Amino acid sequence: MAKRGREVDARWAWTEPSVWTERMLDALEMGVKGGKWYSLIDKVYAEETLNAAWKRVKRNGGSAGVDRETIKDFARRAGVRLTRLSQQIQDETYEPKPIRRRWIPKLGSTELRPLGIPTVTDRIAETALRLTIEPIFEKKFMECSYGFRPKRSTKDALRRVQEHLEAGRNWVVDIDIQKYFDTINHELLMEEVKKELSDGRVLRMIEKSLSRGVMETTKSYAALEEGTPQGSVISPLLANIFLHPVDEAMTKEGYQVVRYADDCVVMCWTQEEAERAMRRMQELIEERGLRLHPEKTKLVDARAPGGFDFLGYHFELGRRTPRKKSLRKLKDTVRERTRRGNGYSLEKIIETINLILRGWFAYFKHSAPRIFKWLDGWIRGRLRSILRRRLKLRGRGRGRDHQRWPNAYFRRMGLYFMAEAHQLLIRSR
Repeated sequence: MAKRGREVDARWAWTEPSVWTERMLDALEMGVKGGKWYSLIDKVYAEETLNAAWKRVKRNGGSAGVDRETIKDFARRAGVRLTRLSQQIQDETYEPKPIRRRWIPKLGSTELRPLGIPTVTDRIAETALRLTIEPIFEKKFMECSYGFRPKRSTKDALRRVQEHLEAGRNWVVDIDIQKYFDTINHELLMEEVKKELSDGRVLRMIEKSLSRGVMETTKSYAALEEGTPQGSVISPLLANIFLHPVDEAMTKEGYQVVRYADDCVVMCWTQEEAERAMRRMQELIEERGLRLHPEKTKLVDARAPGGFDFLGYHFELGRRTPRKKSLRKLKDTVRERTRRGNGYSLEKIIETINLILRGWFAYFKHSAPRIFKWLDGWIRGRLRSILRRRLKLRGRGRGRDHQRWPNAYFRRMGLYFMAEAHQLLIRSR
């Protein structure tokens, strides 16, 4: 049994103690014999690992998969189910079920994007697998990669982009990989995995996860010959493994890449450097069997009109603002909760939208300040329209409504003012 009071480098504090003991982490740092990890399946099927995986799956929640078993259903017999799963993984009788596919609206588009929902049992098995193998690949991943990695976030990636812009790297190659998660080549992916792992049972478990297929109805099944199913626990790690050779090559050649999953920019000093970077990225991406989107992939000067989008922000003319799709999503969400016929009390409406505004501001607080003042005014206008309706008045809040319900009135009601929150942020700095 692993010691819970491990003394490990802060870099590895996130690893699962039931798998990554001090001895295992020493081997990770020093390197293993032959350069490959060849005996890991016992870590995956260990009941302590599966228990740790179950706790994470339970905490994350989520819907039922194709077997219609919920988190609550699994919890009733969790001990028995985990013991059975351990035995199935050990003797290789574990077979993941197809992923239940739902189609959800794609932000800023009429298109729909697929959402994959594995069964609870499969989420536990994949979490145990990820807890076991992730540190091995994390050790080799490049500094330029930020997506779905421990102790890294979108804000870290955005901070890095801002640092490059402030240093003068204003020529940007804005990369868009066409249908990335849906077109990952399984054979090339497994070649990358096998560079680090030689445990046959672990490799077969990964292959089964990749090829299990999807179901949209009880009668509609489609096998997956390429791509990693979105919604799968292991999918983000595999997606990073697949693009690691691109990160490695670009970094070795001196290019400043910032990548978050399939969102990627290359920050350059000059137009000539950016043109070389774009050609090189296209070569490397096509070597992986992928394609760059011909319209969305572009070269831009961040100091000129036009700019580029990255992780929800828009960068243009030295300014940083929420991109149009991010603004549209916020406004649509607020509209839904501030319809004129809303029957809730004003206090309840404000309480509801405050949750939205605080979360939105927490992410977009580094935007140019004028956007917050404009949004605050728009939101107050929505609330004044509700109050007009309750006085049997028609139309939007306007004119005398600003005297009838001044800004101070909404402040007293507890409405969150993003412009004021931004001013406090600036002063605190």
